[in-house]
Amino acid sequence: MVRERHNEDPEHRAKSAALRLLARREHSRFELTLKLRQRKLESPVIESVLDEFESEGWLSDERFAEVYTRSRVDQGYGPLRIRAELQQKGIRFIPESLSEIPESQWLEMALAMRARKYGLSDLSEDWPARAKQARFLSQRGFSADQVEQALLQSRESE
Repeated sequence: MVRERHNEDPEHRAKSAALRLLARREHSRFELTLKLRQRKLESPVIESVLDEFESEGWLSDERFAEVYTRSRVDQGYGPLRIRAELQQKGIRFIPESLSEIPESQWLEMALAMRARKYGLSDLSEDWPARAKQARFLSQRGFSADQVEQALLQSRESE
């Protein structure tokens, strides 16, 4: 009977669901709010549970942003895409790990992504291939400057 009461208690349901989600991976407050709303929980209950989790250190947008940024950088995504994805997840600040990466490192990453997918052949006369590679790098989140510099690199320059 006690168990039935806990299942009906919205605060208990919110805490249990949030803990299960956080046990799998870091979440932003915004993501957890959306996921708890999908479970038909009321906003005041969700907010109080998430406030408690933040005060306990179990939920942190800063920690989520750092972990997410590092993961996406390791997967070869550029700064524009990472920032856009963070905004979609409710993060309205630029994490330190993203702002500390120098422009030269982003260029190296763009070049590495290009080399991995297409090689480093000279594209000075092959406009369709150049456009295709530029689209690929842009979709990965690299700036126009980074894309242009990566496309200028060729085997001869190495």
